[in-house]
Amino acid sequence: MYVFLKKTMLKVVVVAAILFFYTAFQVFAQTIWQVKSADISFKIKNFGMYVHGTLGGLEANIYFSPENLTQSNIEASVKAETINTGNKSRDRHLRKEDYFDVVQFPFLRMKSKKIIKEKDRFIGFFDLTIRNKTQEVQMPFTFSPNGNEATFVGNFTINRRDFGVGGNSWVLGDEVIVRVEVKAQK
Repeated sequence: MYVFLKKTMLKVVVVAAILFFYTAFQVFAQTIWQVKSADISFKIKNFGMYVHGTLGGLEANIYFSPENLTQSNIEASVKAETINTGNKSRDRHLRKEDYFDVVQFPFLRMKSKKIIKEKDRFIGFFDLTIRNKTQEVQMPFTFSPNGNEATFVGNFTINRRDFGVGGNSWVLGDEVIVRVEVKAQK
């Protein structure tokens, strides 16, 4: 009985070690991309015309390999206080409680749940969190590698009211179109 248990335990240890090293290899097989620059822009209709703006302060952990999408993972955040529409009075208002409430909710965050390839582009399924409210968004994006550098470009649309940003308005649209461009290096 002792010999049987000893052999069984040895098999369990060997299988566990193989699984550990396989998982570790998969994680380390991902390319780690460091952000060099980022352009996060948005547009929303106000009085029937588009207002354009940007967000800054991007921090991201990008583990991405087109050959290993199941292990790819992207997490990113931007600082809500960096909102810039080119109008200082409007920007101050957007930082207040009824919009982004940057004191209580200083970051907008995205975390990928999965990434798939569709024809010549990728689609990231992300949890987007704004004002402590989380919604899934799908962001189609392109990945353009060039040696040790690459550019990620994606777009997605959200409803600002799903995140509690501003209230009901006859002049401000609900739909926000977001564009993300990140230049990164290995």
